[in-house]
Amino acid sequence: MEFISIIMGSKTDWTIMSECTEILKQFDVKYEVIISSAHRTPQRTKEYVAEAEKKGVQVFIAAAGMAAHLAGAIASQTCKPVIGVPLTGGALDGLDALLSTVQMPAGMPVGTLAIGKAGAINAAYMAIQILSLKNNDLYQKLLEDRIQKAKKIQSDSQSIEIKISNPS
Repeated sequence: MEFISIIMGSKTDWTIMSECTEILKQFDVKYEVIISSAHRTPQRTKEYVAEAEKKGVQVFIAAAGMAAHLAGAIASQTCKPVIGVPLTGGALDGLDALLSTVQMPAGMPVGTLAIGKAGAINAAYMAIQILSLKNNDLYQKLLEDRIQKAKKIQSDSQSIEIKISNPS
């Protein structure tokens, strides 16, 4: 069974990462969510990654704030794609998490996305895009999603009268 794994550093991350699962549900993509910390439960994280690979995980999404080493810890245990979602919190309000997630050594990649909600949503889309490389039905769903988003923008723009003024 192919699925996506979402690993959060703490329960408080669910507020943001639930956005990720909503997108996965819309595309009927299987996923599982666990809480495991790179710092507080490193052995559990390591064991989970190995177990998830045996069960068929194709992509890991790791969400953490502050020092945010979770994505890197996961990447060190697998050759499957790892997508990092830095979260807000701490003195630097997410910038620390962004820098911790994006600063990976050469040969140990983590696809790092935006801080917070946009990152969570885009992590789901990126994971779906990865799965769609071997799943044409999923690829077609992505294309339809893009078409619907474009139609909404066009509809929204037609409902707003734009006036350009040139005061002298």
